Amino acid sequence: MKNLKKTLLPFTIAALALAACGSDEESTSENTEPAEGSSSEETITYESENGPIEVPADPERIVVLSTYAGNVLHLDEDIVGVDSWSASSPNYDFGDAEEVSAENIEKIIELEPDLIIGLASEPNLDQISEIAPTVTFTYGANSYLDQHIEIGKVLNKEEEATEWVEDFKQRAAETGEEIKAEIGEDATVTVIENFDKQLYVFGDNWARGTEILYQEMGLNMPEKVKEEALEPGYYTLSSEVLPEFVGDYLIVSRVADADNSFMETETYKNIPAVQNGNAFVADAEKFYFNDPITLEYQLEFFEENFLGNE
Repeated sequence: MKNLKKTLLPFTIAALALAACGSDEESTSENTEPAEGSSSEETITYESENGPIEVPADPERIVVLSTYAGNVLHLDEDIVGVDSWSASSPNYDFGDAEEVSAENIEKIIELEPDLIIGLASEPNLDQISEIAPTVTFTYGANSYLDQHIEIGKVLNKEEEATEWVEDFKQRAAETGEEIKAEIGEDATVTVIENFDKQLYVFGDNWARGTEILYQEMGLNMPEKVKEEALEPGYYTLSSEVLPEFVGDYLIVSRVADADNSFMETETYKNIPAVQNGNAFVADAEKFYFNDPITLEYQLEFFEENFLGNE
């Protein structure tokens, strides 16, 4: 996928909505006739952004078309089909699940799903929703943690999802206090990523650990980053101006098979954060998403690099 949005945010496909608002949607359980395509006898009603949808109370064959595979996997559900971006992530183990896409209707039918989850921007949703109950979300309509709770509601595991969210917020906040005590209350942190000979700097809601650093830990974003990347989510820049955006600490989400030559330039090497040993390099494939599995990995990465905790 060479489209910029797909590349920058592989877990969104067409993520242009940037509002991170909480959701007060509720799901209710009731015994009903099975939804078409469902293998479960009992269903619940999920109040989706498009209205109520009957979904299996205990889904057995879930297809995730994009973005939310890590959320589903964390809730210990059975995924039979998953998007290619998620399938390639080293953070996940989908077992025998097959790669799927919204463009390949026949493949989805072959997998006989009883529940389908994806983005509201997926193509062919009218056809896909005839295969099995289909729940979609507009990216950014929920904050990254509220989104996990919403997935929990869809899967009839709201309590489990909520418990994890509350625990994670507490642990991340505590780690943030430790980090601020180590690096100073006023220290600034920048997150960048490289792809296709371009560099991108991120705001506070575009994965790559930004939600943890800025939202949960309360670490500071450099003013230049705040001006250019906070509202849109990311900003494209050249290696020549990179020093203007780098704070006291730098997180490099590095794409292994991309052009990383910028890290060999004198411009990069002379950045104070780099010279001071305050540049931490992460595997971009492990940093792309913001589901619980990825968030746990990111939190551990920050603990190890900022605090030296092994």
